[in-house]
Amino acid sequence: MAEAEEQQAAAVCQALGRHLSCLASESESKSSRRRALECIRAEVVGPGPGSGRPGGVRQRLLTALLPPLLRGLSDPAERCRELAALTLAELLRAAPRPHEALPLLVPAAVQRLGLAELSEPAEELRLALLELLVLTVELCGNKLAPYLDDMVRILQRTIVDPFPEVKKKSCECAAKYAKWTPETFHMQSESLIKPLMQTITHQHSKVRVAVIKATGTVIQCGNGKSVDDVLSHLAQRLFDDAPSVRQAVTEVVGSWLLELRDRYSYFYKLIPLLLSSCNDEVSQIRELASDYWRRVGFQWQQENEEDLKDKLDWSVPLSVCYPADVKRPGLGCRELVFRNLSKVLPAVSRDITDWVPATRVKASQLLIVLLLHAEDHITQHMELLLSTLYRSCSDEETPVVQNSVKAAELIGTFVNPEVSLKLILTALGKCACTAHLMMLCAVIKGSSEQVLHPHLIRIGTTLALPDTCQVSEKVEYLEQLLLCVEMLITVCGKQCSEINLPLLKVLVTIAAIASDQELKNKVEKTLASLAAAQNVDNFLDLYRQHISQLIGWVADTQHQWINYTVQHLQFETIITQSGPVLGESLHEVFPVLKTCLQPSRDPEMRLKLFTVLSKLLLNADGTLNSRGRFSSYLETLVRDILVPNLLWHAGRTAAAIRTTAISCLWALLHSKMITLEQALGVYEDLMPKVIAALDEDSKMTRLLACRALGAILKVCGNQLDPDKLNKLYPELLKRLDDGLDEVRIVAIKALGVWFQCVGNDYDQILFKSHIEFLYRGLLLHLDDPESDIQNLILDVVKVGSFMSPPLLTQEIEAVKHKHRSPYYCEQLLQHIQALSGLAS
Repeated sequence: MAEAEEQQAAAVCQALGRHLSCLASESESKSSRRRALECIRAEVVGPGPGSGRPGGVRQRLLTALLPPLLRGLSDPAERCRELAALTLAELLRAAPRPHEALPLLVPAAVQRLGLAELSEPAEELRLALLELLVLTVELCGNKLAPYLDDMVRILQRTIVDPFPEVKKKSCECAAKYAKWTPETFHMQSESLIKPLMQTITHQHSKVRVAVIKATGTVIQCGNGKSVDDVLSHLAQRLFDDAPSVRQAVTEVVGSWLLELRDRYSYFYKLIPLLLSSCNDEVSQIRELASDYWRRVGFQWQQENEEDLKDKLDWSVPLSVCYPADVKRPGLGCRELVFRNLSKVLPAVSRDITDWVPATRVKASQLLIVLLLHAEDHITQHMELLLSTLYRSCSDEETPVVQNSVKAAELIGTFVNPEVSLKLILTALGKCACTAHLMMLCAVIKGSSEQVLHPHLIRIGTTLALPDTCQVSEKVEYLEQLLLCVEMLITVCGKQCSEINLPLLKVLVTIAAIASDQELKNKVEKTLASLAAAQNVDNFLDLYRQHISQLIGWVADTQHQWINYTVQHLQFETIITQSGPVLGESLHEVFPVLKTCLQPSRDPEMRLKLFTVLSKLLLNADGTLNSRGRFSSYLETLVRDILVPNLLWHAGRTAAAIRTTAISCLWALLHSKMITLEQALGVYEDLMPKVIAALDEDSKMTRLLACRALGAILKVCGNQLDPDKLNKLYPELLKRLDDGLDEVRIVAIKALGVWFQCVGNDYDQILFKSHIEFLYRGLLLHLDDPESDIQNLILDVVKVGSFMSPPLLTQEIEAVKHKHRSPYYCEQLLQHIQALSGLAS
């Protein structure tokens, strides 16, 4: 049988003799060599005498044709080299013992692919040679083990080949060779790591995928120590734009965690990579990573079942606040994370503040997953965790901040508040910042009412400390402070009654120093929420309970208040927000007002306090006089507060204070809380200051002074003696020449009230000169260019005509011809005649 096969093989070789001779001759032309190779290939693969040959014949053909075909791999013509490679592949595929060709084939492959200088210039032919090599690995398997050095030399060169297809085929070859020869491959596996890592960043995603998969196999079948060399490169590929690349990393890392021989040594390095994929944006990758992770945890649990016996028998119950939308990981997964957390957390802490935004986002996502697995075991890592989160929650990237807050919520869920709050509140007390408040708020949110209750007083006290609630006017800081209060109300509800006063102090402070109106509105809503949690009607009931304590809290420093002192802003907020409750605490409020509104105190502070006071006086029935007790403090307000501040002092600020002081007086008079007796009692002290204010440079001051004077006259009525009245009208007449029409109008109306105050004891003969002066002044302005002024003057003169109709008639006749129009004078004369007719 063997002899027959040998004869058949010899016959085929004889038939191909001429073609083989052509290949051996250097004088043959390129076309002749090509035709010879085509004929040889046709004989080997095509239908004809070669088809259906026995295995022995095919093997002998391989032996006979191998040398000339290998020489053909070095032919100057590309087509000839291609035909030689294709024919060799067919021969190897057909031969029953292809490994017998290795002693000649492998060195020839090294010559074409493994030299430092590129021996095969055509990239398509390099690909064909790689395909031949892959076929050889598939057919020969572990028979290639003795050729380890040659194979590695080839792969080192081809993995970094410029042609992407060659790179991919090289990776395939490396992976298959590693699987077939694990007993020897591990000795040289590290040699392939460098070229693989050089190629892992190639611009084609398919090349990157091939490199990652090849790396996984090379390390798994080779030297596990190379994990350290590739870990950072694989981690970078988790940020790859191509989902296929990220999926390849997930598969490799998952398989290593399941199958790598010394995987226990690399758990702390590999687990973060796999868990990072659990947060991938592609659902398929997330599911793949989660499946791998479950298998890893279950396998580890089975391998360490004896060590976990107690925990398997007595499962730790879920925390009350465990996230409702999260499925608790298995025991094996939890234990793996817990036992490696001390090695993983420092790296995560570094990455979460990395300069690359994507790295920070990935690290913050991973931190949440780690905390969900570690549960209460994170207690021993609290200092590192909090210091990390303090930095990350101030990140510019919104996802990093959001993830940091979620991580802090998990701290609240799993860590005893005795530990977490002690650290956070201590940091807050030492140097309060927005990050500390964010962490506190998140921890409160993640906790439950039961575990927080014993710590409420400490939380409230710390938040109300000046070093906490008064250290910054920045909106973001105040917002976080407000969120802490809101979260306490949300989580603890009615139990917040124990810290009502500290929370009120915080809310008052925020409203006092906030410049943002929206934030002030939020404070009001939070006050309403606090009241609702206590089952009271509104926040005014809270003020009613604590108004004395609040005023005492800020009044302790009243002697040091200046414009920039927070306490005076807090005081203003308290008396503004407390509304009708303020009327119950006048005995505490007025001493503070009296002290702080003295002329010796800071002018700008007084200015603000007077502005607030005037608003309260305008709504006195709903504020200062809500209980009808304000009259007892009226003289104190006028004599001790308003009158001293109406004294003239140089400077714009002093002028502004006089304006606000006169505004308060006008508000007081407008609210009609002052009685006749009180008005007469303060008249001597007050009226000179009001008269002086009529000559102020400020138009508003003059206007308010005119209004106030008219209001005082209304209250006093005919109780003023003539001497006092005679001192007033000249000042009002001056205002008829004011540059502001509104002042003139108010002055005219005040003169009308003045006439109404003239009583029966006003001697018309004795005070004739006053009456004459008054009539002349009014008649002068009866010819005003403004018709509105003329009409008002006409009405006032009509009112005052009763004092001396003959004198008035005489004065009218004296000026009538001087007026631009006699109309108004005629109207007055007719009015006087009508009065005379009525009198007769």
